[in-house]
Amino acid sequence: MARRQVRAAQQSVDTLMASLAVWFMEAWTVVERGWRRPLTRVALRLKFAFYPLLACAALGWLGWDWSHDRSLDAAEDSIFDTAIQWRPVEPRPSGQTVVVEIDDCSIEWTRAQGLGGWPWPRQVHANLLDALDRSGVRAVGVDVMFLDPDNDDPAGDAMLEAVAEGGNGRFVFAASRQDPAFDAGSPLRASRIPGAFALDPAAAAADPAVAVYLPFAAAMARHSALTNVSRSQDGVLRDVPLREQVGHWALPTLPARLAAGVRGVSPASLPPHVRVNWRKHSRVPFVSAADLLAGTPVCVAPGAAPPVLRGAVALVGYTAAGLSDSKPTPVDASMPGVEVWAEATDALLHDNAIWMPPTVLKYLLAALLVALTCYAFWRGEPHEDVDGVFVASNLVLLGCAFIGLTFFGIFLDIFASIGFVSLCFGLCRLYAAVQRGRAVGNNDYRAEYDPRRHPWMVMARLRFVRAPGLAPFAAMRGKREYRRLLRRRLYAGGDAVMIEGIVERKSWLHDILDDLVLLVWTGSERVATLETAKRELDALHHDLNADELTLDEHGRVLVSFSVAEIDDDDDSDRLGERVRLRELLGQDLNARDEFPLQADNREVLDPVHTLDLDDTMKETDA
Repeated sequence: MARRQVRAAQQSVDTLMASLAVWFMEAWTVVERGWRRPLTRVALRLKFAFYPLLACAALGWLGWDWSHDRSLDAAEDSIFDTAIQWRPVEPRPSGQTVVVEIDDCSIEWTRAQGLGGWPWPRQVHANLLDALDRSGVRAVGVDVMFLDPDNDDPAGDAMLEAVAEGGNGRFVFAASRQDPAFDAGSPLRASRIPGAFALDPAAAAADPAVAVYLPFAAAMARHSALTNVSRSQDGVLRDVPLREQVGHWALPTLPARLAAGVRGVSPASLPPHVRVNWRKHSRVPFVSAADLLAGTPVCVAPGAAPPVLRGAVALVGYTAAGLSDSKPTPVDASMPGVEVWAEATDALLHDNAIWMPPTVLKYLLAALLVALTCYAFWRGEPHEDVDGVFVASNLVLLGCAFIGLTFFGIFLDIFASIGFVSLCFGLCRLYAAVQRGRAVGNNDYRAEYDPRRHPWMVMARLRFVRAPGLAPFAAMRGKREYRRLLRRRLYAGGDAVMIEGIVERKSWLHDILDDLVLLVWTGSERVATLETAKRELDALHHDLNADELTLDEHGRVLVSFSVAEIDDDDDSDRLGERVRLRELLGQDLNARDEFPLQADNREVLDPVHTLDLDDTMKETDA
């Protein structure tokens, strides 16, 4: 009993779903025809001119965007963040750039030593630099501002200044560029800023004032660098600046002065900015300042090995809660500023920065892909091949982008270009679907066939026969060009309906039947319908031989004709139209009389092709 109830309930659900499916498909057909048929009328006017027009519009937009907002370039930022987090392998840091963090543990340790909490006395900073010097570091960048002397501890100030003097440029201290609105009242000139260099010969004549906060003592000021950063429009720091331009002068930042001093090069030889190879799971080594001040591990986790400092470059800065000048990066929403400087310094010293191709490359790539896409559709290439090539090429480009970013530190920003080209490809695909829908007689794109209004039907079977003696590749190319030109002719407009595939492409019978194409014309009068068929076949022959790859050199197209009146309003059974259409189709597929397609296809008009169909067929025969 329960089983019958379950079965009855299941049948009710099936009946309801079937009814809803029929209702939805009928309603959706009305919606589709509402835009497809008007678009078909547009396609009949534009024909294949749509594709070059789309290419011109897309290329024009790329040119305009390049010279204005560069929105295609701006899309790179969010894509970069996703790509760098999705890469399968993450490069490890060199281990020779170390962050010396002033963390909560260090502040608590100095408080326990009776030195107070934060801010530390200058003597503590001097001791920390001395400990780093004795550990054998090559250089130290101090991301701590010392703007004013400590009137309560002049001895500490003197000690810190002595350490800076003794470092002879190996210790680089933080300076800060102020808002340009304060430049006019500043006594400093760009040429007097430590490490400043001219960008061109005109810099000597123009030495603008610049507002910069320098350390209070002479040696520290002489060996200082800017610690300002500039973020992207979305507030995320991706490119670390290596200089700040003021007029024709450039003021180096902390990583630039450190790398230039260690490598013995001029800061002018470095790029304006560096894109760090941001790492999500592996960070530069950290050591607590208290461990160096105490000379023994006091803040390190049990069992953790301290980083090797000898020969390394150290960056000193805050990470303690409430002190850290955290910055959002692609891999961390609140990365300590000192770690950002350490990553940039490591990238400069060990050549592990991400290389970004010129911005113009993505525009050129997008322009090339758009041109190739529109050209392929303009040629009338089959959509199955265009789809496959498009997807395969995109996958190859995406693979190259991830491989380059993961293993070679090269970020090829093809993602924004592919997104733009995909939009153009979608428009081409939509337009091609409209062309094809009308050519194959889809009722969503053209009026339904009414045998009472157009009883006469002409059916032509086209069969391609390759020329003897051709090499296999030449024969295949000729056959492909024949199908392409035939498709292009019918997609551009005309009265013929094309039945292109007798069986599905690449099916087991396709190799046997792929040389057959059926063309169908309908009309109200026999003579007029035949003349339409002749005119379009004459035009087809012209198109097949108009290009450099002519049909006559690669094969022949043999045509078999059948003509019949599908409905004469005198059928003795209700399946008259179906029977007549089946007879006509069978006659044309089985016909042995063929004539070659030629410039003047008068053979079409021969009345011998007209079938005299019998109206007395039984319904069971149908």
